[in-house]
Amino acid sequence: MTSTPETIRTVGELRASGHRHRTVKEELRDNLLARMRDRSPRFPGIVGYDETVLPEVERALLAGHDMVLLGERGQGKTRVIRSLVGLLDEWTPVIAGSELNEHPYEPLTPSSRRQAEELGDDLPVRWLHRSMRYGEKLATPDTSVGDLIGDVDPIRVAQGRTLGDPETIHFGLVPRTNRGIFAVNELPDLAERIQVSLLNVLEERDIQVRGYQLRLPLDVLLVASANPEDYTNRGRIITPLKDRFGAEIRTHYPLDLALELDLIRQEAQLVAEVPEHVLEVVARFARAVRESPSVDARSGVSARFAIAAAETVAASALRRAGILGEPHATARVGDATSITSTLRGKVEFESGEEGREIEVLAHLLRTATAETFRARLAGLDLSGFTDLVADGEIVETGELVGAEDLLRQVGTVPGLAKVLARLGFDDAPTPAQAAAGVEFALEGLHLTRRLSKAMTDEGRTLYGGRE
Repeated sequence: MTSTPETIRTVGELRASGHRHRTVKEELRDNLLARMRDRSPRFPGIVGYDETVLPEVERALLAGHDMVLLGERGQGKTRVIRSLVGLLDEWTPVIAGSELNEHPYEPLTPSSRRQAEELGDDLPVRWLHRSMRYGEKLATPDTSVGDLIGDVDPIRVAQGRTLGDPETIHFGLVPRTNRGIFAVNELPDLAERIQVSLLNVLEERDIQVRGYQLRLPLDVLLVASANPEDYTNRGRIITPLKDRFGAEIRTHYPLDLALELDLIRQEAQLVAEVPEHVLEVVARFARAVRESPSVDARSGVSARFAIAAAETVAASALRRAGILGEPHATARVGDATSITSTLRGKVEFESGEEGREIEVLAHLLRTATAETFRARLAGLDLSGFTDLVADGEIVETGELVGAEDLLRQVGTVPGLAKVLARLGFDDAPTPAQAAAGVEFALEGLHLTRRLSKAMTDEGRTLYGGRE
């Protein structure tokens, strides 16, 4: 539709413009095909699903199927569902004053049909932006039929209408999303009688409220999300509603480290510089937590865990810069230790791990750091760092040890320039970046058993002596 809301105000003008009415599913199909042909982005902002989930979503849209996305928490199911709105027409005409976004060519309710007959081509039209054509409900056990479908409005009855009058109904979320996309998150959490009422609207095209029926041919794409365990035959989903979905699409966490990093870079709101090697530690840590036998795999570890971890590391760096008055806030690998305590509530552990949560996370963080060290600095001569403490000297670092202080302790270190180059810092790194490189090399040498390490009561870290 190329006409804008400013140019067409009545149904007569709409017909004269050549406007063709399409259903929501036809609209989505046509617009998806148009984007495929001109190779424009179809699902901007969705990371890691290009070869797996999104092709299945596209096939479902092209087939005109309602769909359910199955996956553990934090796999981006809601993000995918909300991105479908971008495939709708930017503007669409509706009957002015309609509660149900009725198309001017096809009025549904008695009041709209009556208005169309009386006004003919002068029926007023308003324009609805695609952002207003999306409805969403988080399924909870207390969700009622009135919330989703509708209920009798006692005020309208008090105005003199009878209970059998369809105009006494106050419509719920699903009818109000007519000619749009309606999403139900965590679908199996709906009580069975609510699932039945939803099935009636979507399959039989009528609604039943307080003992009478109203035929209502809604034009809706239904998309739902669910945890796979709850969606099985042992779960809490009625078979007829399950059969209503034409596509069941499995989502997943990022399949490899590069995709995990892409997701963190896109989503994390970082308040300080976080070097690439520190982000890699965070990404490896999130993946290690997800794969750990100590963590409940059925619950999953959300992608939000890695995002929040990166933001926490950045905040730790900013706190140090603020307290010490440093001009640049750059995260160091030691800043990652704070995430084991602040984010443990985001992880569901197996019952046998009670009381060991922080210990488990700390071990996984050390493992992630060691893997990143090997990946980033393998093959480099790091004897300059071990020589720093060969004669019993120590290097002290920690959350509140400034960059200048750390660099003053180590002085000129042979091989530091190559370390900084491997870590992606340019030819003129800031003191904060150089300190980040030094601390990473020291921690990596400790984790590979080439340096000893001790912690003070004040939380500072002492590196020194060969093991």
